[in-house]
Amino acid sequence: MNSTITGIGAIIVGDEITRGKREDKHFRKLVELLAARGLVLDWALYIGDDRQRLTDTLARTLAGGDIVFSFGGIGNTPDDHTRQATAAAAGVELKLHPDAEREIKARFAELKFELTDLQLALGNFPVGSRIIPNPFNRIPGFSLANHHFVPGFPQMAWPMVEWVLDSYYSWRFNSNPTAEASILVWKGLEGALIPLMRRVEADFTGVKVFSLPFLGSKDVQRHIELGVRGAPEQVPPAMKALRNGVAELGYAFDEK
Repeated sequence: MNSTITGIGAIIVGDEITRGKREDKHFRKLVELLAARGLVLDWALYIGDDRQRLTDTLARTLAGGDIVFSFGGIGNTPDDHTRQATAAAAGVELKLHPDAEREIKARFAELKFELTDLQLALGNFPVGSRIIPNPFNRIPGFSLANHHFVPGFPQMAWPMVEWVLDSYYSWRFNSNPTAEASILVWKGLEGALIPLMRRVEADFTGVKVFSLPFLGSKDVQRHIELGVRGAPEQVPPAMKALRNGVAELGYAFDEK
């Protein structure tokens, strides 16, 4: 696969998501599947069932270097636009993929159902695509370049994403190991901590400093989770510098 890959993104498609009729579950699961392989998600987009908007988005992402997982919209109902939008974005035609045809025919033979042209059209993918096997019902998804398109149904989508990761990207697994550590700074003011955060990032180029303020509740007082993530060998000394700086500012803190 492309060795110039720069990141990993997700596109989650469907009016039912953007209008709040269903709660998205793909984002969290994709983060989990990536983390298990030492990978991270760099960005995510939610897009309703709008073919032109999806086409424009895919034209931009196909021109980039990211791995992209797209969930939903690859069926045959009037609100499914992903296959058509992908073809338009890539400037190619939709055509029945022979491997998809084989899988779809095998599935309907198993069920002893008559196969219609409309059902067979589920295998119409952009020219140049590769199929993604679907262990749930054999109706495949497809890959084009470093973009991978799976159904919106979690039972199908998640095993298909795992197959893509393990089949195409194992060479990237754990290639950039990271560690993370943090402390809870009680009653901390983020503005007062910014100079310290910048100093730690400047002194330890292999880490990124993060802060997550919590405004307080009846059970937990106001605090900031302050920490670093990055190169494992850099995290312990960076955290030591962060703790020392927080103490110098007069704040109490506890380990996270």
